[in-house]
Amino acid sequence: MANFTRGFTGGARRGGDTRLPPGQYDTGATWPVLTAELTPTIDLETWTMTVDGLVEKPTTWDWRGIHALPSSSYFGDIHCVTTWTKFDTTFAGVSVDALLEIAKPKPEATHVMATSTTGYNTNLPLDDITGGKAWIVWEFDGKPLAPEHGGPVRLLVPHLYFWKSAKWITRIELMDHDEQGFWERNGYHDRGDPWLEQRYQGDA
Repeated sequence: MANFTRGFTGGARRGGDTRLPPGQYDTGATWPVLTAELTPTIDLETWTMTVDGLVEKPTTWDWRGIHALPSSSYFGDIHCVTTWTKFDTTFAGVSVDALLEIAKPKPEATHVMATSTTGYNTNLPLDDITGGKAWIVWEFDGKPLAPEHGGPVRLLVPHLYFWKSAKWITRIELMDHDEQGFWERNGYHDRGDPWLEQRYQGDA
């Protein structure tokens, strides 16, 4: 994961919209492509999504199986740590709550590690992906999610900086402790709340 796309070192710009978290700017109709790795080619016939770790029922869904779950959508804003914000996005897929309802987290589970097919991973408190706050999505604005934006499937956690919304997700592991993922080990904040500007380790 050494091929950083331009933008990870971009400086902050200021905007006047009250929906902009501090240090962010409105990217308008564009959606910058920022990734630390090459875009993979994923075969939907072999793709799977697994929830395991501290759950009563470790479960794996294939493409047809995950589409058989109740659909859910998100309309709102997304925020990247590289300082762009995109307003009024629409994603569709399935709520993470629906997956966890089947897998049944054990009481001691407090955190998760979200892992992509590329090996990229990111850590999240369990509270940040439950209660209607996170989705597994495969559509953007009514169309299949493009591979460069994480298609066919990515995690969506829109209230946190977008590096927490792991592209090409294939696994959520529930844990009884926090454990840093790729960007967190490389200096990014463990949680990443854009309204608190939790960009780097040591930020509030």
